[in-house]
Amino acid sequence: MSFARLATATTPTCHIGLGLAAVGRPGYLTLGRDEDLGADRSADALRTRTHELLDAAYAQGVRYVDAARSYGRSEEFLADWLNAHPDIDDVVVGSKWGYTYTAGWSADAETHEVKDHGLATYERQRAETDALLGDRLDLYQIHSVTPDSPALTDKELHARLADAAAQGLTIGFSTSGPAQADAIRAALAVTVGGEPLFRTVQSTYNVLEPSAGPALAEAHDAGLTVIVKEGMANGRLAAPHAPDALRAVAAETGLGCDAVALAWILCRPWAGVVLSGAATVPQLFSNLHAPAVDLEEDRLTRLDALAEDPRAYWERRGQLPWH
Repeated sequence: MSFARLATATTPTCHIGLGLAAVGRPGYLTLGRDEDLGADRSADALRTRTHELLDAAYAQGVRYVDAARSYGRSEEFLADWLNAHPDIDDVVVGSKWGYTYTAGWSADAETHEVKDHGLATYERQRAETDALLGDRLDLYQIHSVTPDSPALTDKELHARLADAAAQGLTIGFSTSGPAQADAIRAALAVTVGGEPLFRTVQSTYNVLEPSAGPALAEAHDAGLTVIVKEGMANGRLAAPHAPDALRAVAAETGLGCDAVALAWILCRPWAGVVLSGAATVPQLFSNLHAPAVDLEEDRLTRLDALAEDPRAYWERRGQLPWH
């Protein structure tokens, strides 16, 4: 498996990956992004920014990079970087299919992405990803599976995914919404030829929305690599917006609210990779301090108390503006 390469890493940052959602397109629903990116949202500007982040992340020991078909031109930017560094062969590359980017490179588009988990979408987007990333792609994930997703029951799709796995591609899925735990458990039951289909799961998990934790522990116990996304709750846990309890713990540790929030996730024994969604190099460096955060029991308890009702959390997330 591709992720065996990560399992042998021993650097402090080996459990942190870089997600490209915030820098592959001009609009995204992260608080503070206007200040992070500034006025120039051209493709060239975001390509340069993505490459700067990849350079910095790699230099600091990050070895997993996460893109998606719906993250604007993230796959293209990543492919350009990989092609410019043919000597780099130890990066694990993941992408996702299931959402189509529809914003036309506008931050003000009425609709930014359209979801479809059908076989035809898989075949179209698989070809698009292959044209950009080719054999550098290690992991292909179904994007944002929910309990009612047809991807959980489509036997023909399962067969195609199993064929891709037989050719060496790792097959995974991501989840979203208040019923993530149900989606995870349903996906764990999907088999082809008596063998589990999925080898990774990527879910939202943070101090405000920890409800998927028990199901993610089950997935880990079943042999899946767990990838955590949105550890910063789309910017709600960054310093300008962080809850008082998180600010207090950060002050005690001498590190940023972001590092503390990510460290809280890294404490979970099942967390294989925790994604940084940094939009700037300074943000990335601050995120990468997470392994150095000392979270003793009292601090963990105070952070645990920040958990929100999952439905309230996802309702608020759905109301965040696309910047």
